[in-house]
Amino acid sequence: MSQRLIFTEAAAAADALTFAGRTARVGDGAVRLQAAGGTLVMTSAPFAPRGLLDTTPTVLAMRTVPVDPELACDVVIEASELIPADDDATHLVLPEVGLSPAWTGVTPPRAGWVQTATIAASVLAARAQWGIAAVAEALPDDPGEDAVRSVRASVWGVPDDTLEGLPLGVAFAAFTLGFIVDDEDGIVRTGGAWTRLTLRRGHVLLRGPARIGMTDVRATGAAA
Repeated sequence: MSQRLIFTEAAAAADALTFAGRTARVGDGAVRLQAAGGTLVMTSAPFAPRGLLDTTPTVLAMRTVPVDPELACDVVIEASELIPADDDATHLVLPEVGLSPAWTGVTPPRAGWVQTATIAASVLAARAQWGIAAVAEALPDDPGEDAVRSVRASVWGVPDDTLEGLPLGVAFAAFTLGFIVDDEDGIVRTGGAWTRLTLRRGHVLLRGPARIGMTDVRATGAAA
């Protein structure tokens, strides 16, 4: 029998499936599933560098969903291969083959976060849409993979004053993964080498230097 994720209710299973569906369309399409103590943490990488010369920032997206308290797992799969079970609406079926992308080797801290700023969700949405248009305009006809990655890095990796110095890729991740609700403010916190944007529907995490307001927050004590 295939391995399954078991949720407390059908709505939670549908929520996880929605996040997986959005994840499948951005980044490398992989999702990490970590379940313990009744909570499933779903993590994806809308942006991650490939190779030493790639200037793309590491930007992770994270959403939590309640699951069966007895469920324990830590696997990485193709998000598009997580499917609903035919016999139970509270179950999702895992693929038989797992993945091991490089971004899973870097882990944000669990504590020690310090709030540094807030950003209106409407601003995040507007900057994400601006970036999407900028990427589309900059791409040549029939671009190769290298050209696409170069253009994306040049747009999404640039610190944006409207976003308190966070790169535009953070806004893109929040927008494309469905974290944005117009009537809320995202809370920006820093912790060691990481910056985290928290919204009610999820978190976006940036690894590396981020300019918050007039302060340059740089990675300290982090692995290269």
